[in-house]
Amino acid sequence: MQVLVNTDHNIDGREAMAEGVRQVVEGALRHFSDHITRVEVHVSDQNGAKGGPDDKRCVMEARLEGRPPIAVTHDGPTVESVVAGAADNLVKRIEGVLGRAARSHGLRE
Repeated sequence: MQVLVNTDHNIDGREAMAEGVRQVVEGALRHFSDHITRVEVHVSDQNGAKGGPDDKRCVMEARLEGRPPIAVTHDGPTVESVVAGAADNLVKRIEGVLGRAARSHGLRE
């Protein structure tokens, strides 16, 4: 599973931050890694230097083999919180998609 991390110009995109994002994503999605080819993570600061509550946003898009991409968004006050929230949302969406597929084929979840 490849994890690509992108930031806007308002986010400090140092490699250490990107590596932390990769670790969160890989940890959250490890059970599905056989089904996922790529995850794209986009982190942005909606208000820039103005600040404000919940001004960070994380959009994650997972590419599952043989299925359309799944995208989720999470807003919050910090980069860490939006990445963790988006990863949790993505896990739930993937569980739903793969669970429906297993049920439609008569397989156990």
